[in-house]
Amino acid sequence: MRYLFEEYAFDTDRRELHRGTDAVSITPQVFDLLDYLIRNRERVVSKDDLIKSIWNGRSVSDAALTTRLNAARGAIGDSGEEQRFIKTLPRKGFRFVGQVREVREVADLNSGDTPDSVPALPDKPSIAVLPFANMSGDPEQEYFADGMVEEITTALSRFKWLFVIARNSSFTFKGKTVDIKDVGRQLGVRYVLEGSVRKASGKVRITGQLIDAVTGTHIWADRFERDLTDVFALQDEVTVAVVSAIQPKLLQTEIAMATRRRSENLSAYDFFLRALQQYYLPTREGVAEAIRLAHRALELDPGFGLVAALEGAGHGLNVLLGYAIDPQRDRNEAVRLLRLALSLDDNDPETLAWACLISAYHVGDCESAIEMADRAVALNSNSYWAWNCRGNVYRIAGLPEEAIRSFEHALRVSPVDPRLHRALSGMGVSFIELCRFDEAIAAGKKAQRQNPSYSPAYRCLASAFAHLGRDVEAREAAARLLETDPAFTISSWIARGGQSNAKLMTEGLRKAGLPE
Repeated sequence: MRYLFEEYAFDTDRRELHRGTDAVSITPQVFDLLDYLIRNRERVVSKDDLIKSIWNGRSVSDAALTTRLNAARGAIGDSGEEQRFIKTLPRKGFRFVGQVREVREVADLNSGDTPDSVPALPDKPSIAVLPFANMSGDPEQEYFADGMVEEITTALSRFKWLFVIARNSSFTFKGKTVDIKDVGRQLGVRYVLEGSVRKASGKVRITGQLIDAVTGTHIWADRFERDLTDVFALQDEVTVAVVSAIQPKLLQTEIAMATRRRSENLSAYDFFLRALQQYYLPTREGVAEAIRLAHRALELDPGFGLVAALEGAGHGLNVLLGYAIDPQRDRNEAVRLLRLALSLDDNDPETLAWACLISAYHVGDCESAIEMADRAVALNSNSYWAWNCRGNVYRIAGLPEEAIRSFEHALRVSPVDPRLHRALSGMGVSFIELCRFDEAIAAGKKAQRQNPSYSPAYRCLASAFAHLGRDVEAREAAARLLETDPAFTISSWIARGGQSNAKLMTEGLRKAGLPE
């Protein structure tokens, strides 16, 4: 059954909501709530009716019910003030008051083995990795190609913000000529990764392309050529190359889509994506907006551990970059949200990565921070952010060699990540503590080029130039630092946290003439 109201189409079979041609992101529980209200639109639905139907009679707080109703209203462009579609009748209940037209779809008698209904797109980015075509005619390459697809599928599944179709479902398309849009519809995914393998003259050439299955748009394509020596090592190498290329591309695509959606139709996940984009900048205004958006996402979904960690990291960044009006308040909020995030999900590598940073900088517990950082990279060795945060934790703990190894791994697994300036700046400070000042300058300049407003890059450059006696360049870097961080003093920077083992870094800042 499809219910049509104004510009919206609500499909109960496909579990999809569309506004015009655009799919609207909606959680399963909110979908069920809308479904119940629309189907019972001829009467007033009580709170008890909703709890019995949607929550199977479990105890539900008024706040949780209000959150779900607000999310339902937001999905269809309604609000508690307007109540164009969902009307609240005080002390009685709720009623769907929009004008609805019902459309029943007649099954296609020639559909063969096509299922009667197809799954709806999940509320988060979704992908299927199709079997790679063997173009060499060598049966041995068949096993290699299938094994590589399994490795890529497994690696992608470690990113908890991704919904990844299991290998058994994807492999039902093996050996078939497929239409990507049809594959996406049947599997209920937004993105499809397909590719081919060809062996020639002792080399293997692998091609891959990432496609938006809804629009048919090609998002990414690349070719990898390697010597065919150790098959398993080759599988690992190509897996890292493919995943490191498409993971940030997927995230950037999702963020771009979230920013194009109408603000009243946002879900918790859309708010999270927008918050992430603002956190990446990271200007004073960007960090403030990241905190606001993350807080809004947490209001919509109080069980969203990752967004709690992101909000906490925003408060922590306010302190570290000198944006905080009340540093102790921001520090307290960062620690509170760290504990909340871990109580909600302490087994997610991205959440652990945010949490270990907060712990190292704002709690001063490097031992716990190292434990969390190590667990984050063990859970997902393909996560740029986990490796970057691990590098910073080891740097804060006074272990610059291990910090550099982590930063180098971060750059290797995601060479085009929009957050590279963070890893490069952290690497530069680690080089300074090892008296490798030329390498620190190279890292700092790369960070500066990627994000000219990122003050830690200028701190790194000012200190490294000063240690080498390059006074003019040190003063130039110091001047740029004060432009991006006008309130900077060495003592206030130390008070922000995490600098107890940055002795040479601090000495270099003094030599550069920065205010005490």
